[in-house]
Amino acid sequence: MTGRPVVVVGAGPVGLTAALLLARRGVAVVVLERQRSPYGQPRAVHLDDEALRALADAGVAEDFLRISRPMQGLRLLDGRRRVLAGFARDPRAGVHGWPQGSMFHQPDLEELLLAAVRREPLVELRTGCELVDLTQDGEVTLTVLDRASGARSRVRAAAVIGCDGANSTVRTSIGAHMRDLGRPDRWLVADLRSPSPLPLWPGVHQVCDPHRAATAMPVSGDRYRWEFRLRPGETRDALTARLPALLAPYGAAGAEVVRVAEYVYRAQVADRWRSGRVLLAGDAAHLTPPFIGQGLGLGLRDVHQLAWKVAAVLAGAAPERLLDTHQAEREPHARAMVRMALLLGRLMTGGGHDARRHRGQRRRRHPPRRHPGEARLAEDPVQGRRRHQRGQR
Repeated sequence: MTGRPVVVVGAGPVGLTAALLLARRGVAVVVLERQRSPYGQPRAVHLDDEALRALADAGVAEDFLRISRPMQGLRLLDGRRRVLAGFARDPRAGVHGWPQGSMFHQPDLEELLLAAVRREPLVELRTGCELVDLTQDGEVTLTVLDRASGARSRVRAAAVIGCDGANSTVRTSIGAHMRDLGRPDRWLVADLRSPSPLPLWPGVHQVCDPHRAATAMPVSGDRYRWEFRLRPGETRDALTARLPALLAPYGAAGAEVVRVAEYVYRAQVADRWRSGRVLLAGDAAHLTPPFIGQGLGLGLRDVHQLAWKVAAVLAGAAPERLLDTHQAEREPHARAMVRMALLLGRLMTGGGHDARRHRGQRRRRHPPRRHPGEARLAEDPVQGRRRHQRGQR
């Protein structure tokens, strides 16, 4: 094995998990992070059980269970918040050994990953260090800027994994470009806290309303999230001023608004994920709208299948061409998840017409049989009370 470390650029959840996975395979790692301290605001809030296998292999899954809660499923609602369709998630451990879906506060996840990295002797974390440039000559030379002092230094690496997000410097350095799979969409994200539980069903609500598509969900502990689509020409400030009225139907008007931010949801995949010993993972390789909660999970899957390959190549146990399988294996799955997220986004912004049609077709195909979950489709999604009024389903 070469004496050079693998450099991971980016100390978000994907980069830190990559470092732990490599270290557990005997590979020395240097993690470069441009920020001095972790970003304290939530972003990702969901992981499924299959993605949790990456955290298990990194040695932190049990810690993750302590900071998360099982996700109960997903419901598509119409503009009057009536249930159109949905599915349940089993909160018990499933075939992968974990709850089918888990909700969490991302700063909590980053804190436990950082603690694990600091306990790992094979991982060196350098914060406040920004990648400026990299070149290859069989190995990789990185030019790194110390953002506090302005000094520049060089780091020699056996390989580089770019986990540096949507605006990836690593991606730019290898000449890769993002390709659009759909149009960008502007959304307002509001994170709330409430000292008493809000009257929400404990799953994810996707509001299919062409006038104001929205998402609502309990996260973990006393934390909740709402997302509202911004209309063309509508400003963040204008919609923020309307938040109390938008939250009131959910019984959340009195909750504390911790943060309001505008996000542009993008659907993109990089055209190349590898150049020599430099590889991309996570948001550096693909961006997905959050409607199916797969953004972070995609990144964890990337590094889970990449870490063992890099370790095998560096140990001489596998040929260099094994690294070509990274994009070949991961890109189809990433594209499928992005397209599924786009489909759900279209259901939401189109008012759920496809969901209604699917439900109607299902009933016509099986008219004599009452679906065991049909009673739940007549429930108020906020309070869980059944509506018995004529024609109100």
